[in-house]
Amino acid sequence: MAIQLLEFPTPGSNLKLRVAKGHFATSHSHINYYIDLTLTKHRLSEARDAAAELAGHFSYSTIVDTILCLDGTEVVGACMASALTNAGFHNMNAHRTIYVMTPDHTTGSQLLFRDNSAPMIVGKHVLVLAASVTTGYTAQAAIEAIRYYSGIPVGICALFSCMDTCEGFQINSVFNTKNILDDYWSRSSHDCPLCRAGVKLDAMVNAHGISSFK
Repeated sequence: MAIQLLEFPTPGSNLKLRVAKGHFATSHSHINYYIDLTLTKHRLSEARDAAAELAGHFSYSTIVDTILCLDGTEVVGACMASALTNAGFHNMNAHRTIYVMTPDHTTGSQLLFRDNSAPMIVGKHVLVLAASVTTGYTAQAAIEAIRYYSGIPVGICALFSCMDTCEGFQINSVFNTKNILDDYWSRSSHDCPLCRAGVKLDAMVNAHGISSFK
């Protein structure tokens, strides 16, 4: 049986939050809502709208040389870079441009940058863009990697977040749980109320999508 998605309009935006309620497992936690960001990440019109909303938080107050895209957010990242530069945004990059890049990963899921991509991090002001921030694990790893490579993290933004801050940065997001998913939760598998109640998992979910068990 396919997972049924519900759509919630977002106040002040043409974007819609697409969700399914159930019992889902991510690599770090169990959640009671699956947030489907596929169209927001990959449909140009939606990616452009999301990017414009996120760029508004950084246009006039934050130096950004590089946007580090996590979870397949490269289209949104490119649109953000375009929005920031089109707004007359000035940065310290000698080429007066913004790099848009993704990290590599070790077998242990640590973030790394190869020799040819590290110069886009070293000494640069780096903005982290994630698809979702639920536990904060991936965003935290990104901030730590930027600092390890002598970059300067300047902020975290996400398409969806159930957290307000991470690593001392306010998380600016397009979608959040306020006024829409008030009962949303993310718990460790050992602390999952649905597991304790004997409710079986509906699906495994990650940045690439959903794999249903039904």
